[in-house]
Amino acid sequence: MLMKIYNTLTKKKEEFKPLEKLVVKMYVCGPTVYDDAHLGHGRTYIVFDLIRRYLEHRNYIVKFVMNFTDIDDKIIDRSKKEGVSIEDLTNRYIKSFFEDMEKLRVKGANVYPKVSEHIDDIIQFIDVLIKKGYAYISKDGIYFHVRKFKNYGKLSNVKLDEKKVHRVKDLNKRDPADFALWKFVKPGEPSWDSPWGRGRPGWHIECSTMAIKYLGECFDIHGGGSDLIFPHHENEIAQSEAYTGKSPWVKYWIHTGFVTVNDEKMSKSLENYVTLKEILRRYEPEVVRLFLLQRHYRSPLEYSEEELRDTANALERLYNTLENIEAMLRDAEVKYRLEKDDREVYDTLTNFWAKFYSAMDEDFNTPEALKCVFEVSSCINRYITVSNRPTRSTLLLAKDFFKVVGEIFGIFNKYYESSQGEDEEFKRLVDMVVNIRNKLRREKNYSLADEIREMLKKVGIQLEDTPKGTIWKKIV
Repeated sequence: MLMKIYNTLTKKKEEFKPLEKLVVKMYVCGPTVYDDAHLGHGRTYIVFDLIRRYLEHRNYIVKFVMNFTDIDDKIIDRSKKEGVSIEDLTNRYIKSFFEDMEKLRVKGANVYPKVSEHIDDIIQFIDVLIKKGYAYISKDGIYFHVRKFKNYGKLSNVKLDEKKVHRVKDLNKRDPADFALWKFVKPGEPSWDSPWGRGRPGWHIECSTMAIKYLGECFDIHGGGSDLIFPHHENEIAQSEAYTGKSPWVKYWIHTGFVTVNDEKMSKSLENYVTLKEILRRYEPEVVRLFLLQRHYRSPLEYSEEELRDTANALERLYNTLENIEAMLRDAEVKYRLEKDDREVYDTLTNFWAKFYSAMDEDFNTPEALKCVFEVSSCINRYITVSNRPTRSTLLLAKDFFKVVGEIFGIFNKYYESSQGEDEEFKRLVDMVVNIRNKLRREKNYSLADEIREMLKKVGIQLEDTPKGTIWKKIV
């Protein structure tokens, strides 16, 4: 089954073929740590967590890197306003970010590089760009000369003469579109020594430097919110391909749509945002995850309290289905030949497996995948209602389906964590019954020992007596 991903660079869905056969290298732009993360940030990181989980489910090894921007104008302004050091401020919000991600079950990156810890790497990167003629030294810093890079605009489709490309006019720049790689020191700002004078990095250079350091000169996936397409990711491509001489620098570019409020992007500048901490005080983390994954990741998602409540109710219905399955498994029959009703439901569930994977392989189409999940829920609940004695094989197939969904979507954690504990209790209970049966056999009470064997078989436990002792296994 082919997996397709929409590539922002080519503006079309493409068959997913990583550069290395079983390894996927992925970089996602992390937060600028001067405040708590809001729901819009949460959507991006949960989407890429889902993508990572699905790739791992498909047996890829994912090398995942996410940076922290801990040097930035907003950080400097906030530290001055609060009268705290930049280090104390950024450490506080890095801690806050990890707290949110842990609650939301977002798996940790392999590396979380910080700008402040990679100054020497950034200086080396800029030095190469200067020597290659792509960057120049000006009065107030070092700039990337955009018109020198022939393919500028290939990600965002912007043209150099369009107004939105031109930033604030600056006599220190050769062209209004040029962007800063290094900013010479200003009073009260953090700075480092460099061959060109004390200063600090510009914004765009950090991601190129750290992505190449940890993932190599070319890698598979670069992601972030769609607001980063221009200028951030466009500038990353320009400086990275100028530095390496290789194109494409990144094979697949993936961008998430905005979370909106009254059709406007949720953002701190518009002051229309809700923090993850605030929303997690009112809703379970799994509800937040499901809410953010119920629309396709490239589509806008309108923030709605009513929608969140509906999501909470929908998740509760799925949990009820899992509880129904578990309750019926205690009395379910082991049938070696499925009856007509059992076979129809079993085949229906098998078809839903195929539909689920087909949806996920089509650019991670979570709305269609979740549609399958709710249809499976309805199907198995009908089966439990109308069947006198559901079969274990059918119930276990449904249970396995929900387990895979839970692992990929990061939900059903409460159920599987509790059932894992129940499994351990179950194993201890079966071991105890087997030991009692073996004692009866040693005492030559074979009739009662055989009766226990048959009782275990009825609940799905097959015993096998070997020279080394009795072993048992679950059967369907």
